[in-house]
Amino acid sequence: MTQPTASFLEPTAEGERLAYLAVAGEAPTVVWLGGFRSDMRGTKAERLEAAARREGHAFLRFDYSGHGESGGRFEEGTLSRWTADALRAIDALAPGPLVLVGSSMGGWIALLTARILRERGEAGRLRGLLLLAPAPDFTSRLVEPGLTAADREALARDGFVARPSEYSSEPTLYTRALIEDGAAMAVMDRPIETGCCVHIIQGMDDPDVPHTHALELLSHLPADGVTLTLVQGGDHRLSREEDLLRMERALADLVTSARETP
Repeated sequence: MTQPTASFLEPTAEGERLAYLAVAGEAPTVVWLGGFRSDMRGTKAERLEAAARREGHAFLRFDYSGHGESGGRFEEGTLSRWTADALRAIDALAPGPLVLVGSSMGGWIALLTARILRERGEAGRLRGLLLLAPAPDFTSRLVEPGLTAADREALARDGFVARPSEYSSEPTLYTRALIEDGAAMAVMDRPIETGCCVHIIQGMDDPDVPHTHALELLSHLPADGVTLTLVQGGDHRLSREEDLLRMERALADLVTSARETP
């Protein structure tokens, strides 16, 4: 099957271009927010685009700067920068009601986007959040506690630390800028007001984001309108057929609810 060709937003002042793929359809627009070092052509994003075509709602996926087909260097990325990328894509390509689907780090970016939309007086646009193995505040809560003394020396000396990756032959880089910016962009240090329904799907056997992290996130969200699904045997990818079907059903419920919201 031939892959669709990406389109690009107009370059920034620095000449950076964001790659995206969009499907026209009815509101709400479902926006895919991928994870750390992932790209918009992954299995879950592909399945959600197919569902959007089948169900007739709009769908947008894109690559953050330094990811996939977008310009920029990954090692220069921060949560602030990638959240700005998300808002840039949304503002340009999805001006109406929204349902955000955030995977891993994308869950953090979804929550930051929700905060910024509220600050801009646009909270009513956000009609639902689907968070898949969400990793808000992962730099301070999941990465930093595991740093060795040698890692901390490397961060101070070189500005980054490299860790082996289970998902790539290339090591994963955590930069000092990423960690410092992550602390400034934390969301789990206060109540999180989303103003919409939230569904979290979390694998019980996730080696990267433990299910206890999802339980802690739950404690920061309003009691009403939040669903947590814990998946026995589910890993971080949540890409088994049963996981994909669960994701599709959860999103369909959010889209239906969004369409019923005045």
